[in-house]
Amino acid sequence: MLKRLFDIMLSLFGLILLSPVLIFLGLLIKGEDGGPIFYRGVRVGRYGKPFKIFKFRTMVVNAEDIGGPSTADDDARITRIGKFIRKCKLDEIPQSINVFKGEMSLVGPRPEVQHYVDMFTEEQKAILSVRPGITDWASLWNPNEGKILAESVDPEKTYMEKIRPTKLKLQLKYVREHSFLIDLRIIVKTVLAVISRR
Repeated sequence: MLKRLFDIMLSLFGLILLSPVLIFLGLLIKGEDGGPIFYRGVRVGRYGKPFKIFKFRTMVVNAEDIGGPSTADDDARITRIGKFIRKCKLDEIPQSINVFKGEMSLVGPRPEVQHYVDMFTEEQKAILSVRPGITDWASLWNPNEGKILAESVDPEKTYMEKIRPTKLKLQLKYVREHSFLIDLRIIVKTVLAVISRR
């Protein structure tokens, strides 16, 4: 209950505080190619329930039809404005809407597409017992997944072999040990990591 109340208050505060930035970025995205402002891809939430995520659209309109789910920083599908938004990690801000709605939490395992969830072992299915989040231990371990994938000739293979195994271990670690204090610790570490990258 405390976690949910915290999610509601902080997500609402963030959306209000950052509303000028959200509006400005929305206008830039719309102005570039006339496509939708948000990317509303389907992700798998708590207990396996699907939901549509809110992210600023950083790729061409039909991106899912012309490429795979793993996205490198040098992916040709990324728009000009999208490159800037991704570099500054601004595409994640609209997920505060998902947090406010209760589909996500501020802290929790990053939500995956059904393709990757279908690969879960029985042990890994425990990840679906908590709300997915904007940040977690795995996000802190690998804050720039796109850069690693950009250096690979086969981004999907690199993700499966070098990123996903550790990502899943850290997500399971969060599921087993999570508490309100650990959530606060992850939030502080995430904020400090974002500031240091600036």
